[in-house]
Amino acid sequence: MDMDREEKQAFIRRQARENLVDPEGVKILWSRHGILELVNEDWNRVLLEEALQYSEIIEDYPPLHRPLPDCLVMTWLATGEPCHAVLAIDEASDRLFVVTVYKPDAEEWENDYKTRRK
Repeated sequence: MDMDREEKQAFIRRQARENLVDPEGVKILWSRHGILELVNEDWNRVLLEEALQYSEIIEDYPPLHRPLPDCLVMTWLATGEPCHAVLAIDEASDRLFVVTVYKPDAEEWENDYKTRRK
């Protein structure tokens, strides 16, 4: 089933909420690259996973050459820092896959961190 943007956003937020109360945290999986970037930004998984509950999809990526539908989300961490995350949506397995995370560059993004500069 193809999800529209609202359904994807609701799915992401639900998975984040459920993952926080699941002792095994199996609703959100992380790529090796995602974990590396998390460490590079001096963030931790819980900080980001909490913020995903309030994230907003700012770009959808076309499904060409991608095994799962994915998108770019913007959220604010509890530290007050903006954060972008590329997430793959694995609806069949009822989980999210964090491909990467990063601090958006102010030279590339408008002040809302949701709009790319032209």
